[in-house]
Amino acid sequence: MRGTMGEKSEQKRQYILDCARKVFIEKGFRSVTMKDIVEACEISRGGLYLYFSGTEEIFLEVLKREAEQDDDVFSATITGDATAVDILLVFFKEQKKELLRKNDDLAVATYEYYFAHGKQQNENLWRSQHEAAVWILQKLIEKGIENGEFYEVDSAVMARTIMLVIEGMKIVAHTGEISESMIDRQFGSFVEQLCIEE
Repeated sequence: MRGTMGEKSEQKRQYILDCARKVFIEKGFRSVTMKDIVEACEISRGGLYLYFSGTEEIFLEVLKREAEQDDDVFSATITGDATAVDILLVFFKEQKKELLRKNDDLAVATYEYYFAHGKQQNENLWRSQHEAAVWILQKLIEKGIENGEFYEVDSAVMARTIMLVIEGMKIVAHTGEISESMIDRQFGSFVEQLCIEE
């Protein structure tokens, strides 16, 4: 019986987060209120407060789950015998998909949140996720160099450069126009700089 109640509670929590995600995509972070989320979920105010204390807590949980889903998608596309080049190409493919779905992502809300809270280093989920991505990319580049797939480059600088360019493209995607060919040219440039042609 207890497992069933726990399952229902987790389902309700996920439902709230799914509804809240849509609200944050539509309105950003700053202007969202608990009332907006109550209306989107069609639950009582008290029902919402059983699970979350405020919009910031909800938003951070939405971001955390989104990052976990992205990691799962990326991991699922990598086979056991994948080369460093294969993994790099999958990484760029997933980034491209994210850049092209600009109307269904949390970038604007995320930037609003972190521009307001950026000084709180210890609580900055975006910064820790960004640094983790840089570290993973750096290790991938080092492995590619070691295997003779990539040219000798400064792996730390290249990894950080790639992630900064991706962040810049995310901003461009939301403030202007970014095309598939623009993304392909940028990622293609990185592939050319890294990959040794056979």
